Amino acid sequence: MALEMREICERCEVSLTSQAAAFICSFECTFCPDCTEAMSAGCPNCGGELVARPRRAADRGEAAAP
Repeated sequence: MALEMREICERCEVSLTSQAAAFICSFECTFCPDCTEAMSAGCPNCGGELVARPRRAADRGEAAAP
């Protein structure tokens, strides 16, 4: 099952491409680096830890699955 790779920060609504730096919790709530820092790396929705979202390989495309 692939990550959803949401395209906007849930806090400030800045655009996040699949190659952009972003942070997610275990529920895939998605935030930009600036908002993650402002929230001390804690998800305001579930209280979970925000960690760096992996970048999708550009040559595999959005539809690729393991």
